[in-house]
Amino acid sequence: MRLTCMFSFILLFGAAGLVVFIHLQDPEEIVHQQTPGIKYNMGFQQPKKDCVSSNNQERRLRKITADGAATVKQSYSLHLSENVPTKLQSTDRRQSSIMFAMKDQQKGEEINSIRLHKRRRRFIIKKSPILISMNSSIPNLPTLKSEDRNNSKWKSLYQIQRERKQIMRETCSKYKSNNRRIITPYHVSRIFVEDKYRVLYCEVPKAGCSNWKRVLMVLNGLASSTKDIQHNTVHYGNYLKRLDGFDHKGIYHRLNTYTKMLFIREPFEKLVSAFRDKFEHPNNYYHPVFGKAIISRYRVNATKEALRTGSGVKFREFIQYLLDVHRPVGMDIHWDHVNKLCSPCLIDYDFVGKFESMEEDANFFLHLIGAPQNLTFPKFKDRHSDEERTTTKITQQYFAQLSPSQRQRSYDFYYMDYLMFNYSKPFEDLY
Repeated sequence: MRLTCMFSFILLFGAAGLVVFIHLQDPEEIVHQQTPGIKYNMGFQQPKKDCVSSNNQERRLRKITADGAATVKQSYSLHLSENVPTKLQSTDRRQSSIMFAMKDQQKGEEINSIRLHKRRRRFIIKKSPILISMNSSIPNLPTLKSEDRNNSKWKSLYQIQRERKQIMRETCSKYKSNNRRIITPYHVSRIFVEDKYRVLYCEVPKAGCSNWKRVLMVLNGLASSTKDIQHNTVHYGNYLKRLDGFDHKGIYHRLNTYTKMLFIREPFEKLVSAFRDKFEHPNNYYHPVFGKAIISRYRVNATKEALRTGSGVKFREFIQYLLDVHRPVGMDIHWDHVNKLCSPCLIDYDFVGKFESMEEDANFFLHLIGAPQNLTFPKFKDRHSDEERTTTKITQQYFAQLSPSQRQRSYDFYYMDYLMFNYSKPFEDLY
């Protein structure tokens, strides 16, 4: 009997000791170590004090020296500073930072507390999206000036913009069921920033993007004329800032105060333009990366030369690759959906221009934002200037090489772009 009582007392004492041990642990530190990929529901906002520290943490923080407390305060101020650009880190970076913390657990209490705050700040920046309620973005399309309201041309173009945005919103409302929007730096990675005239431009390849970048560089004072800017300078010079290069505060501020615009193009015509540019001319990237994979997968009895260089991809082979759910090589921005590139159902674009009416739409936009009167949208063809632009007629010639089934599947592939931007069916036999 005495032995049984002693055994029970030992068990109760051990259980009480375990409860005290768990109570003394930092719960947030346990969460970070056990589940580094845990999803926090937080948007752009100041960290709440009760999320920063529990009562136990507050008692521990009181023991920190004055210098340590100053360091902690500085790490929090960095989280709210717009002047420090922050980007999402990779999963490898997150794992390495956790392992770094585990290696140093044996250091003093002061260093552990400071590291905890720094790690929490990095975790918040890496994982927290920007939460924006549906239809909460402020419309930023400048209104017509008083002297323009009697101008039938400006009034007509302004009405066209209202109709395009209405169709886009209705399509998003019908096919996108989210009642709140979560915008991450990935969603704004294609958006270029011009701070002087407060413009955000989402780049859609093969829809005048090279010349639009030239215009943005002139607006920003980087060049005096669009004619002075070479193709490589436009695309590889890194003179224009991207929106994902800012911290969450900078992204949120610009999305809600700048004029957001994109220019789109008829999907089949845009696709043919990309194919002609990347596969019908010498290219030291698209031929070895995409061409070799496409020829190897879809061409019967391919020659060794074709397999070696990747040159000479046929349009039918390119479409086979595009429609293959098990593509031998991934997608590319030149033929990806506008819906994915610019996320128009997440971001309220103020101006939607079309390549088919580029000159009129572009110059109307420049007029609205108050650009210099001598700045107009360039008309010149950026590359292969001696070659005819891809037109509706040329597009139909390429798609005539396909079977009716392939044309239908291609239309289905770009269906949301056709619907969202109100383009007609390119062939009568499509449904």
